[in-house]
Amino acid sequence: MADTKMDNLPDRIEQTFRGQNILITGGTGFLGKVMLEKFLRCLPGITQIFMLVRPKKGKEPKDRLDEIFQGPVFDQIREQKGLGTLHNRVTAIKGDVMLPELGISAEDKKMLIDKITIIYHAAATVRFDEALKKAVLLNTRGTKQMLELAKEMKNLLFFGHISTSYCHLDQKLLEEKLYPPPADPHNVIKCIEWMDDEIVDIITDKILGKIPNTYAFTKALSEGIIEEAMPHIPVVLLRPSVVVPIWKEPLPGWTDNINGPTGLLIGAGKGVIRSMYCNENSYADYVPVDILVNAILACTWNYIYFKDHDKRIYNLTSSSDFKVSWAEIIEIGRRVIEKIPLNGVLWYPGGSMKKSRLHHDICVFLFHTIPAYFIDTIIFLAGYEPIMCRVQRRIQKGFDVFEYYANNQWDFINANIKEVRDKLNAREYNKYYMHGDDIDVYKYFETCVQAARIYILKELPETLPAARRHIRIMYWVDIFTKILFFALLIYVLFSWMGSFETLFEGSWTGVTKILSL
Repeated sequence: MADTKMDNLPDRIEQTFRGQNILITGGTGFLGKVMLEKFLRCLPGITQIFMLVRPKKGKEPKDRLDEIFQGPVFDQIREQKGLGTLHNRVTAIKGDVMLPELGISAEDKKMLIDKITIIYHAAATVRFDEALKKAVLLNTRGTKQMLELAKEMKNLLFFGHISTSYCHLDQKLLEEKLYPPPADPHNVIKCIEWMDDEIVDIITDKILGKIPNTYAFTKALSEGIIEEAMPHIPVVLLRPSVVVPIWKEPLPGWTDNINGPTGLLIGAGKGVIRSMYCNENSYADYVPVDILVNAILACTWNYIYFKDHDKRIYNLTSSSDFKVSWAEIIEIGRRVIEKIPLNGVLWYPGGSMKKSRLHHDICVFLFHTIPAYFIDTIIFLAGYEPIMCRVQRRIQKGFDVFEYYANNQWDFINANIKEVRDKLNAREYNKYYMHGDDIDVYKYFETCVQAARIYILKELPETLPAARRHIRIMYWVDIFTKILFFALLIYVLFSWMGSFETLFEGSWTGVTKILSL
């Protein structure tokens, strides 16, 4: 009976999107794919979705769009509506946010100006170690060009800019307000445009100043450009925290990358990450991608349906409601990996977080560097190309980013999205869930590892029994190696003590002879 009453309630979000023509940039990325799937599955009244897609590896935008639709996250909607229906509702527009004028043809530009009513600008490089020139051209100049295009659109109702809650790192408490950019974004763009890549690389550290990476720097610059555009176009700033795999729908645990906790779980599960320099009591802020997509839809609805134009900035974060410490993540991850081991682990998953930098560095040398060289030597002698040292260098680059965020603490005010959530009726609350009322963190991590095995590592479920046998062997190898190591350590220690005692006795005998003279 309750479900029947709920079905009789209006879906005002779906109503808001009826008849809309939507433009998405970054639609081939993780967030973009989940957003596109949600639109196609839950918002049938959308007139047309246009995706700005660049050619890649010889594939045209239409080919790339077809590849996206063949992905596992679209299985449900593809089976329900057919591949042909998806292609009819989504149009790929050839373009590139990094190029001048977005790389869009004059014909496509005119069409977009005439038709588009809603824009979601999600295109960005999310690599923290991206070269500054590329990061500026894509993240900052790309945003500027999108805003310039939006100013020409005749029927634009909403422009959603996907930023990040981790772009003003000097603010330990990020409020839902604008902050001054770290430099004049227009001057930075002009300088970057005419400078050679080599020169930009040389002066990058000086330009960044205290900001630890190009991602945060260029995202903060973009917000400065967004602020300038707010009086002229209906732009809303959306700041998600760390975006993690799907929680509920359409495919629990799914992701298409190894960023964030998923990468740490895989690295630890494979036995190649055994030490992390981290404050175990601190916590980061995560938001599952399906919750983020629902929040984006709700923000759009609030702006268009309720005409709530005062709310122009949303921190789409979770730590004000749920805090999961690094220690809890590691403990949950250890339990999950023991239950669902990965294939071909190089060593039994273990290790721990270190509060001391010196302790961590020693462990990295003993348990990362030395084993990497040892394994590469064996691989080389077997006639194959060594890989472990290269893997460890990549891990170290990841550590350089991770350690900054793991050893600092930020908190976020997210009152605006909570106010929007309170406007939802029961039907909308369930369909566009933006809460974690029933989340089981352990179960979520378990689902993420299961999905990572299948969709990232291509380790099918039937390989799990063999993985469990292999990890039991690695457990005893780990135990035996530790016993051998400590036995060797004790032997060396006692040998050294014996040598010292012999030396001491010899020295004392000499002293005695001298005194007897």
